[in-house]
Amino acid sequence: MTTTDTFDLKAHIRGIPDFPKPGILFYDISTLLRHGPAWRAAMAKLAAAIRPHRPDLLAGIESRGFLVAAPLALELGLGFIMLRKPRKLPGLTIGLNYALEYGTDRIEMQADSVQNGQRVVILDDLLATGGTMAAGISLLRQAGAEVPCAAALIELTFLGGRSRLDVPFESLVAYDE
Repeated sequence: MTTTDTFDLKAHIRGIPDFPKPGILFYDISTLLRHGPAWRAAMAKLAAAIRPHRPDLLAGIESRGFLVAAPLALELGLGFIMLRKPRKLPGLTIGLNYALEYGTDRIEMQADSVQNGQRVVILDDLLATGGTMAAGISLLRQAGAEVPCAAALIELTFLGGRSRLDVPFESLVAYDE
């Protein structure tokens, strides 16, 4: 049986230069997703990091955050909710506008996704500047949730996103530049 410590997760994440535009190095998790044992190890490590925060639900940020939060929710025996771009969810939604480096964006969730006081851990594939993750935390709180922590597979530490979050943050892989 393979242990979760066997895998160097960085070896399963590839950098794609100049995507989606020149000067950007994109950290592609598709190589991790298609390697079953490494993906299982990543989910086991995230489960171990999140379990002590005693979540009731996991929330994933569109769209690669869904790939992280949904299987992790299954692993932990929890429900999963989606935080999406505007007009992508059916039924009554609540949303939050937030500032980006150049402009604004909006994140929404179904209004009945969270019961008052539920503990919801928010997840994404990558934490960069932290704006979307911080907005997700605010939106969950607006809905009545407690947010005991946030997590991502990858953290770009040189962008300082963790400093924008007012909850503990967990990541499996860090890139310093």
